[in-house]
Amino acid sequence: MPMDALCLSAILTEADSAVTGGRIDKIHQPSRDEILLHIRGKGGNCRFLLSANPARPRIQLTGLARENPAEPPMFCMLLRKYLSGGKILALRQPPMERLAELEIEATNEMGDKVRRRLILEAMGRRTNLLLLDGERRIVDCLRRVEGDLTQARPLLPGMFYQYPSPQPGKANPASLSDRDREALLADGRRDTPADKFLLDHFMGLSPLIAREVAFEAFGEVDAPVNRNPQALLDKLETLLRRLEEGRAQPTLLVREGKPVDFSFRPILQYGPETESRSFARFGDLLDDFYQARETADQVRQKGQDFLKSLTQARDRITRKMALQEKELAQTQNREQDRICGDLITANLYRMEKGARVLRAENYYDPNYAEIEIPLDPRKTPQQNAAAYYKKYTKAKTAQEMLTIQLEKGQREREYLESVLDSVSRAEGDRDLEEIRRELVETGYLRRRAKAKDRMKRPATKPLEFRSTAGLRISVGRNNLQNDQLTTKQAGKWDYWLHTQKIHGSHVILWTEGAKPDDQSLQEAAALAAWFSQGREGKKVPVDYTPVKFVKKPAGARPGMVVYTTYQTAYVDPDEGLVRKLKG
Repeated sequence: MPMDALCLSAILTEADSAVTGGRIDKIHQPSRDEILLHIRGKGGNCRFLLSANPARPRIQLTGLARENPAEPPMFCMLLRKYLSGGKILALRQPPMERLAELEIEATNEMGDKVRRRLILEAMGRRTNLLLLDGERRIVDCLRRVEGDLTQARPLLPGMFYQYPSPQPGKANPASLSDRDREALLADGRRDTPADKFLLDHFMGLSPLIAREVAFEAFGEVDAPVNRNPQALLDKLETLLRRLEEGRAQPTLLVREGKPVDFSFRPILQYGPETESRSFARFGDLLDDFYQARETADQVRQKGQDFLKSLTQARDRITRKMALQEKELAQTQNREQDRICGDLITANLYRMEKGARVLRAENYYDPNYAEIEIPLDPRKTPQQNAAAYYKKYTKAKTAQEMLTIQLEKGQREREYLESVLDSVSRAEGDRDLEEIRRELVETGYLRRRAKAKDRMKRPATKPLEFRSTAGLRISVGRNNLQNDQLTTKQAGKWDYWLHTQKIHGSHVILWTEGAKPDDQSLQEAAALAAWFSQGREGKKVPVDYTPVKFVKKPAGARPGMVVYTTYQTAYVDPDEGLVRKLKG
């Protein structure tokens, strides 16, 4: 992603007025790589996020309230000790570096005011977050780096901090001398692609911005620099000047309805197939771009322990059902065993002990064709007949039991798939904890030791929305909430909605006894489609009916219900509609 030095500069310019002069009220670490500062500034309170995730490094104002772990990590406790209550004096960026520095005036153990610095190095796989004291010694860092032959800059507590060394052979495009320009113009006589020329000679540019400058200069991305090196440098200077004047435009690049990139300016190189969507603030843009990705990653990381148990249980049931179906297929020939027993009984007078085969007319066949029946020579004719009858009875009983077991296995597999669907839509620790509790109650996970459960948090509530007509719509986050909504809270005249034969949330449209309007039903159906496995589909079937027609069978797993007298609507899941209806 293009979090280059130019984009970082635009983001810090936006955040500076809200952050500088404010005091750090709270410090949280919602995930392993993120620090969230709650700041009381002159313009009001704000949240300032510093993400040291190597795949998504950034610093930004954010409007999203992130869920915190039950116990704060050690790095978070360290920051609270040294920075809580501190005043932010400055927010800086070294020239054309992917690095942001917060200078903070805090109070030490003796009550004296001291200067400290919190530095985010947003440099790809080397991204890090460091706390420095007043002498620029490293107090600690999110990732400690040992010095070795491959790492020229160790980062360890107690060491003096130094900025990363500039990339050799690259100039700062914002401070070119006349001699530098002449040298660049002379080097620009070669047929090097224009974007590669910019990346080779200038620091702080991302490939996206280099291509866009080349596109502005020549009308195409892959044009050679020797076509007009002066025009290329002029376009770069214009870009830097606009950025210095504060004329950045937060822009999200959207392709096929999905965000694929972002920048501090409109991007035209991709043509009409990619939309440049403008935002008022970088904070809103970055929240929109990263929210879904980070939620999915956090759930994947935190839910790995029971996701593995769930998938193993589902796969085990699937294998077991495959064997049972094979055995069931073998029982379909049991009638032949009964016929053999009958024919042996009817021909006892013809048989002798020790015979290996009985040849007799099959009076069950319309043509009375002759049949050969294998015999056990060690048994009497009566014993051979009894063996065939026993085999027939065993197959008949097996068919009955296997049919019951397959139905049970199918219900069990559907339940596990519904839990996996709930995990995929979980939005944080508390959602995962409720799913874990459900799995403990159903016997799939062991109950945790009491010591680990000592900090219990209140359970989450169902998602709440409002239809255009003002009716409340509730969406269950997991199977336990689905049961609670449908069987405990909803009235018999409220409407229940669920995707047809697709795992998803129970949705309740609260009607207060009145008949709901068609638009509210359509919007509730769209929510049911969005919060289901059919989210990526088109024309998803959603069944809806008054709650009085929905029943939970005795002994059924959480979230499992049966319903009658329903209607079906076909809707397109729409994230834009979900946001619009969010209560």
